[in-house]
Amino acid sequence: MVRVRGAESQVLPLVLDSPHSGTDYPPDFDHQADPARLRSAEDTHVHELFEGALDQGAILVDALFPRSYIDPNRANTDFLPADLTAGDAIKLPFALVPTVKSELGIGLVWMRVPPDGEPMYPRLLTAATLLQRLAGYHQPYHEALRHCLDQTYHTFGRVFHINCHSMANKASAMSAQPRGTPRPDFVIGDRDGTSCDPALTQALHQALTGEGFRVTVNDPYKGAELIRAWSNPADQRHSVQLEINRSLYMDEASREKNANFRALQDSLTRTIKALTPVMGEAR
Repeated sequence: MVRVRGAESQVLPLVLDSPHSGTDYPPDFDHQADPARLRSAEDTHVHELFEGALDQGAILVDALFPRSYIDPNRANTDFLPADLTAGDAIKLPFALVPTVKSELGIGLVWMRVPPDGEPMYPRLLTAATLLQRLAGYHQPYHEALRHCLDQTYHTFGRVFHINCHSMANKASAMSAQPRGTPRPDFVIGDRDGTSCDPALTQALHQALTGEGFRVTVNDPYKGAELIRAWSNPADQRHSVQLEINRSLYMDEASREKNANFRALQDSLTRTIKALTPVMGEAR
């Protein structure tokens, strides 16, 4: 359920991952959502947008399963105890520490259906279900990404990680922003400057604005679990999150690629190429 490409041809200390573009829905999902609406949770086609990085010698990791089933970009503790069957929280081998994402229904396992937030399931989940999804999907994704990051680090003495996502053109009812808030073209998240050398953020911002895009930094997305867990700039492990406005490359209702898809793909390929000097200079 996790795909890794580019490891055998890697020549750059760069690993990209797309944890939310999976479209293989497990048969035991057991949700009550309209499938067409549920797909709005996907970062559909994001893994394809970055395939040009493979030709440049980077590694690309992507999840084949959907984030609404279980989200690799959440900590394994990010779930509301109240969303488990009564008494099941104590059956877990760890304490639950929910964040605002779980409060919004988009934590480790999505409990609300986008974009309006009605219940995802007809009943509460069991601890056994949560543990099964962690073991079968969440943990393997983290292990695959960690392996790629570690191998890159051991080979080059440094590693640069771009965590790739897409965002709705406007905030939904399940967002921390007011509903209808327009989004920029791109959002770069470096957890307020703590997850990477500032030169990486600056180079990414410069490259994207040079392509003509509207770009913000850490607003409204600062970066979540995957860059928090695997970054350590002091040890030459640099991670940044990149959010792309879906309206740039697809129809948000049908999920079909629009006429601008290839142009955006080419822009991202040039953007990755523009980062090459930074990957040899960061300290």
